[in-house]
Amino acid sequence: MKTVHLGSGVSYEDGLKHQDAAVDALLDSSGEETLFLLEHAPVYTIGRLRDQSSLRDASMLPAPVVETNRGGQATYHGPGQLVGYPILDLRERNRDLHAHLRSIEEALILTCRDFDIPAGRREGLTGVWVENRKLASIGVGVRKWISMHGFAINITPESLLPFFAITPCGIDGVIMSSVEQEARKPVSVADFADAFVPHFGKLFARG
Repeated sequence: MKTVHLGSGVSYEDGLKHQDAAVDALLDSSGEETLFLLEHAPVYTIGRLRDQSSLRDASMLPAPVVETNRGGQATYHGPGQLVGYPILDLRERNRDLHAHLRSIEEALILTCRDFDIPAGRREGLTGVWVENRKLASIGVGVRKWISMHGFAINITPESLLPFFAITPCGIDGVIMSSVEQEARKPVSVADFADAFVPHFGKLFARG
């Protein structure tokens, strides 16, 4: 498995192109499993759902909205947030989407603990939390059992303000937090990414 750092300011469309190319390469056996790490240019995304009320008034949002083929309600991506797109062959992992989601959560939780953050799960809710405060959102898709999309974890407070314009993940009253706030010390997106990669690699190693 390789890790590719795409940098910051990546448009959602460009991120999707990288994912699609990596999925195609796995399907025709010309490529390898890949973890893309990046910061997006500001964008709101939502799954292809009939009920899109979590966007509230989409015409008033401060960034564009993209409908995409992941699960889940509205979320925001932008500067100060680490986004990860694991392109993995779930045919080699028992075609278990539930286990895939839990492993992504676990990698993020373990990384948070590296920064002395007591992160964990909340019963019945996907994502990574500290008590009732949400740090990371997770929404995945699959194409012929190749995973795409993934997670977004708020690292700096800069990433939080745009969430006030939506109902994040469709959960009323959710409080969004950031790694810096919970760690009570400076943490960069690059710092968190560097700590995350080894945890992810161990949890998703095959054999």
